[in-house]
Amino acid sequence: MSPPASVSTVQPFGALLRQWRTARKLSQLALALEADISARHLSFLETGRAQPSRAMVLLLATSLDVPLRERNRWLLAAGYAPLYRETVLTAPEMRPAQQALEFVLQQQEPYPALVMDRQWNLLRSNQGADRVFRLFLDPAYLQAARPPNIMRLTFDPHGLRPCMVNWDEVAGHMLHRLHREAVLGIPDEDTTHLLDTVLAFPGVPSRAHIPALATALAPLAFLELRKDDLTVKFFSILATLGTPQDITLQELRIECFFPGDATTEALMRRLAET
Repeated sequence: MSPPASVSTVQPFGALLRQWRTARKLSQLALALEADISARHLSFLETGRAQPSRAMVLLLATSLDVPLRERNRWLLAAGYAPLYRETVLTAPEMRPAQQALEFVLQQQEPYPALVMDRQWNLLRSNQGADRVFRLFLDPAYLQAARPPNIMRLTFDPHGLRPCMVNWDEVAGHMLHRLHREAVLGIPDEDTTHLLDTVLAFPGVPSRAHIPALATALAPLAFLELRKDDLTVKFFSILATLGTPQDITLQELRIECFFPGDATTEALMRRLAET
């Protein structure tokens, strides 16, 4: 098991609290009511006139649905030791989680399913996903990208992008999510670097550099791939684990793809039988 997640520059607790309250679009009064504390005390916490107890830090973090990695940052800023650990997924104590992920991947067959970390690196995939990759990707590209990064795979002219019929739609959806994570999520140099890398790929429109944070994320993502006379259509659902107590588990992303038409469904079933 690794030590608690490393934290960059520690901001004052009050500044972090105000930042997340603003991101959640809550007034001081609304948050105070949610946490069942006085608005006056909340104001004192934000301005630094009052020091929070450890229990208060966790109460406010829960009220604002703050991610576990960021809760450790709050605790450090308030002068307390981090509470949540970041365990390597391959550690023995994570075996039940590994088995659960494998079960999800297997149940999704013959359709694709992916497990990614918070930086969109591909950690696991099922055979359905591997079949799609083999159909539309140069094997040398996958070998060179270890682990493959789904964001780069989408935007790189040498990745899946040339095969994406609806690349503008897919790219817009993914950039919208990445912008939100970089701006509204945990201050993270890796996420900012990934966003800069994606925006630097050729052909990304200039309007994509401006985040549309007020727009809600679409509930479903649609993907159409074409190579020569072969076309497949999918829609996907992105899920996370509901009640994890480990940073690694909370940050996992599970994306399941479903056939968008009868032709794709028949093709995926036929490929699974060969």
